[in-house]
Amino acid sequence: MSLSTPQVILITGASGGIGRACAVALSKAYPECVLVLSGRREDALLATAELCGKTEIAVGDVSKDDDVAAMFEMVRSKYGRLDVLFNNAGVDLLPSTPLEEADMSTFRRALDINIMGAVLCTAHAIKLMQSSGGRIINNGSISSTSPRPDSAAYTISKHAILGLSRSTSLDGRKYGIKCTQLDIGNAATDMIAHAAKGCRQPDGSLRPEPMMRVQNVADTVVFLAGIGSEADVQRMEILAAGMPFVGRG
Repeated sequence: MSLSTPQVILITGASGGIGRACAVALSKAYPECVLVLSGRREDALLATAELCGKTEIAVGDVSKDDDVAAMFEMVRSKYGRLDVLFNNAGVDLLPSTPLEEADMSTFRRALDINIMGAVLCTAHAIKLMQSSGGRIINNGSISSTSPRPDSAAYTISKHAILGLSRSTSLDGRKYGIKCTQLDIGNAATDMIAHAAKGCRQPDGSLRPEPMMRVQNVADTVVFLAGIGSEADVQRMEILAAGMPFVGRG
């Protein structure tokens, strides 16, 4: 294991989709590393772990302070370090709902998971990375700057993640901590599968959108996790070729 190879990697939302794909890819790229797999469903995390090498399972809800504290205490007590955090856990609200018709309890729950989950994990990660540096990768979205119609909760949450990424990049500098906002567009997972059939456009029409293999995202996270500490990538976009982006069609 080279000095630039991550030794302990924590992935939130590792139960499936992007999180699972990235866990498998990271395990293959860095077989000596320990992957800490976080999520709310133990059975799904165990299914991810079966596809990987060295793993730790951390069952919990990233929006809950106690769950996050317990997860990071486990990492600290067992390994004493954290090299990479992938803030991936998140939810979308389907079907799309105009803001004025949204159920606010559901709206708040989405913000708690998408925003506060990343905030809590980042705060604890900085404490673990203070002495040796590290890298934090935040799963953003092209929705952070180009929203879909009637998706206020998701858009607000991903715009907030952009603010978190920039603040972490600045405030982590004194500790040698780098932070990347990875904005993703239409990776083929269960959460976005509806886009291939028909997605609401700003003109009111429903149109199928191009999709890309989730492996493309996994390969990008492998790259970000393994670049040398002298390099920084503050923001990156990866999206399905040909999808409506600027103005969303």
